[in-house]
Amino acid sequence: MPSRRNFISKAAMLASTSFIPSLKAFSKEDLAAFAAYKPQKTALEMATDEDYWWQIQQAYTVSPQIINLNNGGVSPSPSVVQNAVDRYNKLANEAPSYYMWRIIDQGREPLRENLAKYAGVSPEEIAINRNATEALDTVILGMPLQKGDEIVMCRYDYPNMLHAWRQRELRDGLKINYVELDLPAEDNELIVKKYVEQMTPRTKVVHITHIINWNGQILPSKRIAEEAHKRGIEVLIDGAHSFAHLEYKIPDLGGDYYGTSLHKWLSAPIGSGMLWMKKEKISKIFPLIPNDKPNSDNIRKFENLGTRPFMIEQAIGQALNFQLALGNARKEARLRFLKDYWAKEAKKLPKVKLNTSLKAEFSGALAHFGIEGLEAGKIESELFGKFKIHTSPIKWEKLDGVRVTPHVYTSLQDLDRLLEGVQYLSKL
Repeated sequence: MPSRRNFISKAAMLASTSFIPSLKAFSKEDLAAFAAYKPQKTALEMATDEDYWWQIQQAYTVSPQIINLNNGGVSPSPSVVQNAVDRYNKLANEAPSYYMWRIIDQGREPLRENLAKYAGVSPEEIAINRNATEALDTVILGMPLQKGDEIVMCRYDYPNMLHAWRQRELRDGLKINYVELDLPAEDNELIVKKYVEQMTPRTKVVHITHIINWNGQILPSKRIAEEAHKRGIEVLIDGAHSFAHLEYKIPDLGGDYYGTSLHKWLSAPIGSGMLWMKKEKISKIFPLIPNDKPNSDNIRKFENLGTRPFMIEQAIGQALNFQLALGNARKEARLRFLKDYWAKEAKKLPKVKLNTSLKAEFSGALAHFGIEGLEAGKIESELFGKFKIHTSPIKWEKLDGVRVTPHVYTSLQDLDRLLEGVQYLSKL
Protein backbone atom coordinates (compact mmCIF):
# COMPACT_ATOMS: atom_id res chain seq x y z
CA MET A 1 0.00 0.00 0.00
CA PRO A 2 1.43 3.42 -0.92
CA SER A 3 2.52 5.82 1.78
CA ARG A 4 0.58 9.00 2.55
CA ARG A 5 3.34 11.02 0.92
CA ASN A 6 3.08 8.96 -2.27
CA PHE A 7 -0.69 9.28 -2.14
CA ILE A 8 -0.53 13.07 -2.16
CA SER A 9 1.97 12.97 -5.00
CA LYS A 10 -0.32 10.74 -7.04
CA ALA A 11 -3.35 12.89 -6.23
CA ALA A 12 -1.54 15.99 -7.43
CA MET A 13 -0.59 14.22 -10.66
CA LEU A 14 -4.17 13.12 -11.18
CA ALA A 15 -5.42 16.68 -10.72
CA SER A 16 -3.03 17.95 -13.38
CA THR A 17 -4.53 15.71 -16.06
CA SER A 18 -6.07 17.80 -18.86
CA PHE A 19 -8.19 17.23 -21.94
CA ILE A 20 -5.39 18.83 -24.01
CA PRO A 21 -3.74 15.79 -25.68
CA SER A 22 -0.18 17.13 -25.48
CA LEU A 23 -0.09 16.99 -21.70
CA LYS A 24 1.20 13.95 -19.86
CA ALA A 25 -1.61 11.56 -18.89
CA PHE A 26 -1.99 9.73 -15.61
CA SER A 27 -0.63 6.22 -16.12
CA LYS A 28 -2.43 2.98 -15.26
CA GLU A 29 0.16 2.38 -12.54
CA ASP A 30 -0.50 5.81 -11.04
CA LEU A 31 -4.25 5.17 -11.06
CA ALA A 32 -3.76 1.79 -9.41
CA ALA A 33 -1.65 3.32 -6.64
CA PHE A 34 -4.14 6.13 -6.16
CA ALA A 35 -7.08 3.73 -5.93
CA ALA A 36 -5.19 1.50 -3.49
CA TYR A 37 -4.91 4.25 -0.89
CA LYS A 38 -7.54 3.35 1.68
CA PRO A 39 -6.79 4.78 5.12
CA GLN A 40 -7.78 2.57 8.00
CA LYS A 41 -9.00 5.52 10.06
CA THR A 42 -12.44 7.11 10.11
CA ALA A 43 -12.93 10.70 8.97
CA LEU A 44 -13.00 11.86 12.58
CA GLU A 45 -9.79 10.01 13.36
CA MET A 46 -8.15 11.43 10.24
CA ALA A 47 -9.09 14.96 11.34
CA THR A 48 -6.32 14.87 13.95
CA ASP A 49 -3.71 13.03 11.86
CA GLU A 50 -1.15 15.84 11.60
CA ASP A 51 1.16 13.73 9.43
CA TYR A 52 -1.55 13.42 6.77
CA TRP A 53 -2.56 17.09 6.90
CA TRP A 54 1.06 18.26 6.83
CA GLN A 55 1.32 16.67 3.41
CA ILE A 56 -1.88 18.39 2.29
CA GLN A 57 -0.42 21.71 3.49
CA GLN A 58 2.53 21.26 1.13
CA ALA A 59 0.18 21.43 -1.84
CA TYR A 60 -0.41 25.12 -1.16
CA THR A 61 1.94 28.07 -1.71
CA VAL A 62 0.68 30.34 1.09
CA SER A 63 2.93 32.91 2.73
CA PRO A 64 4.90 31.65 5.73
CA GLN A 65 5.05 35.21 7.08
CA ILE A 66 1.31 36.00 7.07
CA ILE A 67 -1.17 33.66 8.71
CA ASN A 68 -4.26 33.78 6.51
CA LEU A 69 -7.38 33.06 8.55
CA ASN A 70 -9.81 34.73 6.16
CA ASN A 71 -10.39 31.82 3.80
CA GLY A 72 -14.09 32.56 4.03
CA GLY A 73 -13.47 35.53 1.76
CA VAL A 74 -11.37 33.83 -0.91
CA SER A 75 -9.31 30.70 -0.46
CA PRO A 76 -5.93 30.22 -2.13
CA SER A 77 -5.69 27.45 -4.68
CA PRO A 78 -3.28 24.53 -4.36
CA SER A 79 -0.31 24.75 -6.70
CA VAL A 80 -1.75 22.20 -9.12
CA VAL A 81 -4.69 24.56 -9.74
CA GLN A 82 -2.43 27.60 -10.07
CA ASN A 83 -0.28 25.71 -12.56
CA ALA A 84 -3.33 24.78 -14.59
CA VAL A 85 -4.40 28.42 -14.84
CA ASP A 86 -0.91 29.39 -15.98
CA ARG A 87 -0.79 26.55 -18.48
CA TYR A 88 -4.16 27.39 -20.02
CA ASN A 89 -3.27 31.08 -20.07
CA LYS A 90 -0.03 30.50 -21.95
CA LEU A 91 -1.81 28.27 -24.44
CA ALA A 92 -4.58 30.81 -24.98
CA ASN A 93 -2.11 33.60 -25.66
CA GLU A 94 -0.53 31.72 -28.53
CA ALA A 95 -3.65 32.56 -30.60
CA PRO A 96 -6.48 33.65 -28.26
CA SER A 97 -9.55 33.39 -30.48
CA TYR A 98 -8.45 29.98 -31.77
CA TYR A 99 -7.23 28.32 -28.59
CA MET A 100 -9.90 29.80 -26.29
CA TRP A 101 -12.94 29.11 -28.45
CA ARG A 102 -11.89 26.01 -30.36
CA ILE A 103 -9.63 24.16 -27.91
CA ILE A 104 -9.96 25.21 -24.27
CA ASP A 105 -13.71 25.84 -24.49
CA GLN A 106 -14.20 22.21 -25.49
CA GLY A 107 -13.60 21.32 -21.86
CA ARG A 108 -16.74 23.04 -20.57
CA GLU A 109 -19.11 20.12 -21.08
CA PRO A 110 -16.86 17.55 -19.35
CA LEU A 111 -16.40 20.06 -16.52
CA ARG A 112 -20.16 20.56 -16.27
CA GLU A 113 -20.64 16.80 -16.05
CA ASN A 114 -18.00 16.43 -13.33
CA LEU A 115 -19.40 19.29 -11.25
CA ALA A 116 -22.90 17.91 -11.61
CA LYS A 117 -21.80 14.44 -10.53
CA TYR A 118 -20.05 15.88 -7.48
CA ALA A 119 -23.10 18.00 -6.61
CA GLY A 120 -25.54 15.13 -7.14
CA VAL A 121 -27.56 16.80 -9.92
CA SER A 122 -28.07 16.64 -13.69
CA PRO A 123 -25.51 18.37 -15.97
CA GLU A 124 -28.53 20.03 -17.61
CA GLU A 125 -29.11 21.94 -14.36
CA ILE A 126 -25.59 23.35 -13.88
CA ALA A 127 -24.26 26.65 -15.24
CA ILE A 128 -20.65 27.72 -14.70
CA ASN A 129 -20.13 31.37 -13.80
CA ARG A 130 -17.92 33.68 -11.75
CA ASN A 131 -19.21 33.66 -8.17
CA ALA A 132 -22.21 33.17 -5.89
CA THR A 133 -23.35 36.77 -6.38
CA GLU A 134 -23.65 36.29 -10.14
CA ALA A 135 -25.41 32.95 -9.70
CA LEU A 136 -27.92 34.20 -7.15
CA ASP A 137 -28.48 37.54 -8.89
CA THR A 138 -29.37 35.60 -12.04
CA VAL A 139 -32.32 34.14 -10.15
CA ILE A 140 -33.20 37.21 -8.09
CA LEU A 141 -33.21 39.61 -11.03
CA GLY A 142 -34.47 37.10 -13.60
CA MET A 143 -37.48 35.76 -11.72
CA PRO A 144 -40.92 36.92 -12.95
CA LEU A 145 -42.39 38.67 -9.91
CA GLN A 146 -45.07 41.34 -9.65
CA LYS A 147 -45.88 44.32 -7.48
CA GLY A 148 -47.07 43.17 -4.07
CA ASP A 149 -45.26 39.82 -4.18
CA GLU A 150 -43.37 39.07 -0.97
CA ILE A 151 -39.91 37.70 -0.22
CA VAL A 152 -38.72 36.14 3.05
CA MET A 153 -35.08 36.58 3.98
CA CYS A 154 -32.87 37.19 7.00
CA ARG A 155 -31.03 40.38 7.94
CA TYR A 156 -27.92 38.19 8.31
CA ASP A 157 -28.03 37.18 4.63
CA TYR A 158 -25.10 38.25 2.47
CA PRO A 159 -25.09 42.00 1.63
CA ASN A 160 -25.07 41.53 -2.16
CA MET A 161 -28.20 39.41 -1.89
CA LEU A 162 -29.88 41.95 0.37
CA HIS A 163 -28.97 44.64 -2.19
CA ALA A 164 -30.40 42.62 -5.07
CA TRP A 165 -33.73 41.93 -3.39
CA ARG A 166 -33.97 45.53 -2.17
CA GLN A 167 -33.39 46.74 -5.72
CA ARG A 168 -36.33 44.63 -6.86
CA GLU A 169 -38.33 45.95 -3.93
CA LEU A 170 -37.57 49.51 -5.04
CA ARG A 171 -37.98 48.91 -8.77
CA ASP A 172 -40.84 46.42 -8.89
CA GLY A 173 -42.80 47.07 -5.71
CA LEU A 174 -41.97 43.79 -3.98
CA LYS A 175 -42.11 43.51 -0.19
CA ILE A 176 -39.38 41.90 1.92
CA ASN A 177 -40.33 40.25 5.21
CA TYR A 178 -37.26 39.91 7.41
CA VAL A 179 -36.51 37.00 9.72
CA GLU A 180 -34.96 38.20 12.97
CA LEU A 181 -32.38 35.75 14.31
CA ASP A 182 -30.23 35.91 17.43
CA LEU A 183 -26.85 34.38 16.66
CA PRO A 184 -25.52 31.92 17.53
CA ALA A 185 -28.69 29.83 17.44
CA GLU A 186 -28.92 26.24 18.66
CA ASP A 187 -32.64 25.56 18.23
CA ASN A 188 -33.64 24.47 14.74
CA GLU A 189 -37.30 24.35 15.68
CA LEU A 190 -37.18 28.01 16.64
CA ILE A 191 -35.26 28.94 13.48
CA VAL A 192 -37.81 27.22 11.26
CA LYS A 193 -40.64 28.83 13.23
CA LYS A 194 -39.17 32.29 12.67
CA TYR A 195 -39.05 31.71 8.90
CA VAL A 196 -42.57 30.32 8.80
CA GLU A 197 -43.88 33.31 10.73
CA GLN A 198 -42.78 35.60 7.89
CA MET A 199 -44.50 33.54 5.17
CA THR A 200 -47.86 34.86 3.95
CA PRO A 201 -50.25 34.00 1.10
CA ARG A 202 -48.35 36.60 -0.99
CA THR A 203 -44.89 35.11 -0.37
CA LYS A 204 -43.29 33.88 -3.59
CA VAL A 205 -39.69 33.20 -2.56
CA VAL A 206 -37.80 32.25 0.60
CA HIS A 207 -34.11 33.12 0.48
CA ILE A 208 -31.92 30.90 2.69
CA THR A 209 -28.21 31.29 3.43
CA HIS A 210 -27.09 27.74 4.21
CA ILE A 211 -24.05 28.89 6.20
CA ILE A 212 -24.25 32.50 7.34
CA ASN A 213 -21.02 34.18 6.32
CA TRP A 214 -20.79 36.45 9.38
CA ASN A 215 -20.42 33.79 12.05
CA GLY A 216 -20.69 30.36 10.38
CA GLN A 217 -24.22 29.54 11.59
CA ILE A 218 -25.63 26.52 9.72
CA LEU A 219 -29.34 26.92 9.00
CA PRO A 220 -31.75 23.96 8.66
CA SER A 221 -32.24 24.62 4.97
CA LYS A 222 -34.21 21.49 4.13
CA ARG A 223 -36.71 21.97 6.93
CA ILE A 224 -37.31 25.61 6.02
CA ALA A 225 -37.66 24.62 2.35
CA GLU A 226 -40.22 21.95 3.22
CA GLU A 227 -42.35 24.52 5.03
CA ALA A 228 -42.08 26.89 2.08
CA HIS A 229 -43.04 24.21 -0.44
CA LYS A 230 -46.11 23.27 1.61
CA ARG A 231 -47.30 26.82 0.91
CA GLY A 232 -46.38 26.83 -2.77
CA ILE A 233 -43.34 29.05 -2.19
CA GLU A 234 -40.09 28.68 -4.12
CA VAL A 235 -36.73 28.46 -2.35
CA LEU A 236 -33.42 30.09 -3.31
CA ILE A 237 -30.34 28.84 -1.43
CA ASP A 238 -27.06 30.68 -0.99
CA GLY A 239 -24.47 27.91 -0.73
CA ALA A 240 -21.39 30.12 -1.00
CA HIS A 241 -19.92 28.88 2.28
CA SER A 242 -21.18 25.30 2.38
CA PHE A 243 -20.23 23.85 -1.02
CA ALA A 244 -17.10 21.64 -0.64
CA HIS A 245 -17.14 22.54 3.06
CA LEU A 246 -19.95 20.34 4.37
CA GLU A 247 -20.71 16.89 3.03
CA TYR A 248 -24.02 17.03 1.13
CA LYS A 249 -25.56 16.95 -2.32
CA ILE A 250 -27.45 20.02 -3.55
CA PRO A 251 -30.89 18.28 -3.59
CA ASP A 252 -30.40 17.47 0.12
CA LEU A 253 -31.00 21.15 0.92
CA GLY A 254 -34.50 21.15 -0.57
CA GLY A 255 -34.17 24.23 -2.75
CA ASP A 256 -35.36 25.11 -6.24
CA TYR A 257 -32.38 27.34 -7.02
CA TYR A 258 -28.83 27.39 -5.65
CA GLY A 259 -25.71 29.47 -6.17
CA THR A 260 -22.18 29.14 -4.86
CA SER A 261 -18.63 30.39 -5.25
CA LEU A 262 -16.02 27.80 -6.12
CA HIS A 263 -13.06 29.96 -5.08
CA LYS A 264 -13.89 29.54 -1.40
CA TRP A 265 -13.96 26.02 0.00
CA LEU A 266 -13.32 24.17 -3.27
CA SER A 267 -10.07 26.18 -3.68
CA ALA A 268 -10.84 26.74 -7.36
CA PRO A 269 -9.32 29.74 -9.19
CA ILE A 270 -10.37 33.18 -8.03
CA GLY A 271 -13.46 34.26 -9.95
CA SER A 272 -15.23 30.92 -10.38
CA GLY A 273 -18.75 29.96 -9.36
CA MET A 274 -21.74 27.80 -10.15
CA LEU A 275 -25.52 28.12 -10.58
CA TRP A 276 -27.99 25.27 -10.20
CA MET A 277 -31.72 25.23 -10.73
CA LYS A 278 -34.32 22.55 -11.24
CA LYS A 279 -34.77 21.74 -14.91
CA GLU A 280 -38.44 22.72 -14.91
CA LYS A 281 -37.59 26.18 -13.53
CA ILE A 282 -35.04 27.18 -16.19
CA SER A 283 -37.40 28.44 -18.89
CA LYS A 284 -39.05 31.07 -16.69
CA ILE A 285 -35.82 32.69 -15.42
CA PHE A 286 -34.44 35.44 -17.64
CA PRO A 287 -30.64 35.44 -18.01
CA LEU A 288 -28.67 38.15 -16.23
CA ILE A 289 -26.88 38.75 -19.54
CA PRO A 290 -29.42 38.29 -22.36
CA ASN A 291 -29.06 35.86 -25.24
CA ASP A 292 -31.27 35.17 -28.26
CA LYS A 293 -33.54 32.71 -26.43
CA PRO A 294 -34.26 34.06 -22.94
CA ASN A 295 -37.19 31.65 -22.46
CA SER A 296 -35.16 28.58 -23.36
CA ASP A 297 -35.01 25.66 -20.91
CA ASN A 298 -31.31 25.19 -21.72
CA ILE A 299 -29.16 25.94 -18.66
CA ARG A 300 -26.41 27.24 -20.97
CA LYS A 301 -28.36 30.44 -21.60
CA PHE A 302 -26.94 31.62 -18.25
CA GLU A 303 -23.37 31.35 -19.56
CA ASN A 304 -23.70 34.02 -22.25
CA LEU A 305 -20.88 36.15 -20.86
CA GLY A 306 -19.04 36.83 -24.12
CA THR A 307 -15.27 36.64 -23.89
CA ARG A 308 -14.27 35.48 -20.43
CA PRO A 309 -11.23 33.89 -18.74
CA PHE A 310 -11.46 30.33 -20.04
CA MET A 311 -8.27 29.48 -18.19
CA ILE A 312 -9.94 30.11 -14.83
CA GLU A 313 -13.01 28.12 -15.79
CA GLN A 314 -11.10 25.07 -16.97
CA ALA A 315 -8.80 24.95 -13.93
CA ILE A 316 -11.89 24.31 -11.80
CA GLY A 317 -11.47 20.69 -12.88
CA GLN A 318 -8.12 20.42 -11.11
CA ALA A 319 -9.65 21.88 -7.93
CA LEU A 320 -12.46 19.36 -8.09
CA ASN A 321 -10.00 16.48 -8.43
CA PHE A 322 -8.08 17.79 -5.43
CA GLN A 323 -11.33 17.88 -3.43
CA LEU A 324 -12.12 14.30 -4.42
CA ALA A 325 -8.66 13.21 -3.29
CA LEU A 326 -9.25 14.79 0.13
CA GLY A 327 -12.73 13.33 0.49
CA ASN A 328 -15.72 15.34 1.71
CA ALA A 329 -16.05 13.63 5.05
CA ARG A 330 -12.35 13.93 5.91
CA LYS A 331 -12.28 17.58 4.89
CA GLU A 332 -15.40 18.55 6.83
CA ALA A 333 -14.11 16.78 9.93
CA ARG A 334 -10.72 18.50 9.66
CA LEU A 335 -12.24 21.96 9.18
CA ARG A 336 -14.49 21.54 12.19
CA PHE A 337 -11.57 20.23 14.25
CA LEU A 338 -9.52 23.33 13.37
CA LYS A 339 -12.37 25.61 14.41
CA ASP A 340 -12.85 23.76 17.69
CA TYR A 341 -9.11 23.72 18.38
CA TRP A 342 -8.86 27.48 18.78
CA ALA A 343 -12.45 28.43 19.60
CA LYS A 344 -12.79 26.18 22.66
CA GLU A 345 -9.65 27.71 24.18
CA ALA A 346 -10.47 31.28 23.19
CA LYS A 347 -13.90 30.98 24.79
CA LYS A 348 -12.23 30.40 28.18
CA LEU A 349 -10.34 33.71 28.10
CA PRO A 350 -11.64 36.74 30.01
CA LYS A 351 -13.68 39.27 28.00
CA VAL A 352 -13.83 36.98 24.96
CA LYS A 353 -17.29 36.26 23.57
CA LEU A 354 -17.62 33.45 21.05
CA ASN A 355 -20.49 34.21 18.68
CA THR A 356 -20.55 30.78 17.05
CA SER A 357 -21.97 27.51 18.31
CA LEU A 358 -19.48 24.74 19.05
CA LYS A 359 -22.08 22.07 18.27
CA ALA A 360 -21.35 20.29 14.99
CA GLU A 361 -24.95 20.64 13.83
CA PHE A 362 -24.69 24.42 13.85
CA SER A 363 -21.18 25.27 12.63
CA GLY A 364 -18.27 24.08 10.51
CA ALA A 365 -15.00 25.94 9.93
CA LEU A 366 -16.17 29.54 10.34
CA ALA A 367 -16.37 31.22 13.73
CA HIS A 368 -16.72 34.77 15.03
CA PHE A 369 -15.53 36.21 18.34
CA GLY A 370 -15.61 39.58 20.02
CA ILE A 371 -13.71 41.06 22.93
CA GLU A 372 -15.37 43.25 25.53
CA GLY A 373 -14.30 46.86 25.10
CA LEU A 374 -12.78 46.39 21.63
CA GLU A 375 -14.47 47.02 18.29
CA ALA A 376 -14.06 44.75 15.28
CA GLY A 377 -11.57 47.02 13.52
CA LYS A 378 -9.35 47.26 16.59
CA ILE A 379 -9.23 43.49 17.06
CA GLU A 380 -8.42 42.92 13.39
CA SER A 381 -5.71 45.59 13.24
CA GLU A 382 -4.03 44.40 16.45
CA LEU A 383 -4.01 40.78 15.31
CA PHE A 384 -2.38 41.73 12.05
CA GLY A 385 -0.12 44.48 13.34
CA LYS A 386 1.39 42.50 16.22
CA PHE A 387 0.92 38.90 15.11
CA LYS A 388 0.59 39.09 11.30
CA ILE A 389 -2.70 37.20 11.47
CA HIS A 390 -5.18 38.12 8.74
CA THR A 391 -8.83 37.91 9.80
CA SER A 392 -12.05 39.58 8.69
CA PRO A 393 -13.44 42.41 10.88
CA ILE A 394 -17.22 42.07 11.10
CA LYS A 395 -19.61 44.54 12.64
CA TRP A 396 -23.05 43.57 11.37
CA GLU A 397 -26.37 43.68 13.18
CA LYS A 398 -25.58 42.41 16.71
CA LEU A 399 -22.12 41.02 15.85
CA ASP A 400 -18.99 43.03 16.61
CA GLY A 401 -15.67 41.22 16.32
CA VAL A 402 -13.66 39.23 13.80
CA ARG A 403 -14.35 36.13 11.76
CA VAL A 404 -11.74 33.38 11.73
CA THR A 405 -11.78 30.87 8.89
CA PRO A 406 -8.99 28.28 8.64
CA HIS A 407 -8.64 25.93 5.67
CA VAL A 408 -7.03 22.53 5.14
CA TYR A 409 -3.57 24.10 4.81
CA THR A 410 -3.86 25.81 8.22
CA SER A 411 -1.49 24.31 10.80
CA LEU A 412 -2.00 23.93 14.52
CA GLN A 413 0.99 26.24 14.99
CA ASP A 414 -0.95 28.92 13.11
CA LEU A 415 -3.88 28.50 15.48
CA ASP A 416 -1.58 28.53 18.52
CA ARG A 417 -0.34 31.89 17.29
CA LEU A 418 -3.94 33.07 16.98
CA LEU A 419 -4.58 32.06 20.57
CA GLU A 420 -1.53 34.07 21.64
CA GLY A 421 -3.05 37.05 19.91
CA VAL A 422 -6.48 36.59 21.45
CA GLN A 423 -4.96 36.18 24.90
CA TYR A 424 -2.99 39.39 24.40
CA LEU A 425 -6.12 41.28 23.33
CA SER A 426 -8.17 39.92 26.23
CA LYS A 427 -5.77 41.67 28.61
CA LEU A 428 -6.03 45.13 27.01
